[in-house]
Amino acid sequence: TATTGLPWASRQPGRMHAGGHDGHTATLLAAAQVLAASRAFSGTLNLIFQPAEEGLMGAKRMVEEGLFERFPCDAVYAYHNEPGFPAGRFGFLPGPIYSSSDTAVITIEGKGGHGAMPHTTVDPVVVAAHLILALQTLVSREVDPNDMAVVTVGSVHAGQAPNVIPNTAELKLTIRARRPEVRALLRDRITAMAQAQAAVHGATAKVDYQWKMPPCVNDAGATAFAHEVALRTMGERALIPDMAPLQASDDFAFMLNEVPGCYFIVGNGDGTPGNGPGCMVHNTGYDFNDEILPSTASFWVSLAQAYLR
Repeated sequence: TATTGLPWASRQPGRMHAGGHDGHTATLLAAAQVLAASRAFSGTLNLIFQPAEEGLMGAKRMVEEGLFERFPCDAVYAYHNEPGFPAGRFGFLPGPIYSSSDTAVITIEGKGGHGAMPHTTVDPVVVAAHLILALQTLVSREVDPNDMAVVTVGSVHAGQAPNVIPNTAELKLTIRARRPEVRALLRDRITAMAQAQAAVHGATAKVDYQWKMPPCVNDAGATAFAHEVALRTMGERALIPDMAPLQASDDFAFMLNEVPGCYFIVGNGDGTPGNGPGCMVHNTGYDFNDEILPSTASFWVSLAQAYLR
């Protein structure tokens, strides 16, 4: 639930624009209005307003349902606002810019009982504790230090009462990587580690490993073209120097797997984290910075006109 107190904040509990996709949509609508009025381009321009972004993987479904067969594209571009960078600065990077994102739900099944008689039980909470610690070694000891990987246990649920050992414990993980080989390694090792740790304690583990989004990998040529357009129209001061890959993920990766393109970022602001433009996405204090709308919409217009001269 939004905590910004702004007039446009959602009034529905548990609902808010926590990623800025309302702003992304407004940006492309503004560019569409200019391009439709001017017609200052030659060719076919497809504007893709994708529903069910990111974790809901709307891009995957659009591709599977024939997006690029119905609307052929020679190149495809998208952007995401990025708190922590100066407002209105553009970041371009060939190769991987966003990581893959997978989810694992691990259910440990033990034998519940009275908290005062643990010897008669198989405690799934103890198994979960051992597994959480063991998972920390995957990145530090099994992944090449030259590669990027993240394994985060974001949710732990077990039991209801302090004097009852539950039958089950559930862990929910988010897993990130940039290379397919590392992504596959993490899947295999998390599954094996969960089952082995459970077996050591006389329990069992079921692993629901949800293979979700691949990394966003930018085409070198498409990225160089977008970078050149930005440099020519806005100048070097509008660019983020030494842009590095980020650990976020986006289902635009499915489109990039089909058509050469570029996914770039636009700084949302680097003010004090916790509220407003400097607040990270997926946070109750986040707000899309409307000040980046004009420059980003203008860039979309320039990019389309430069490509379709």
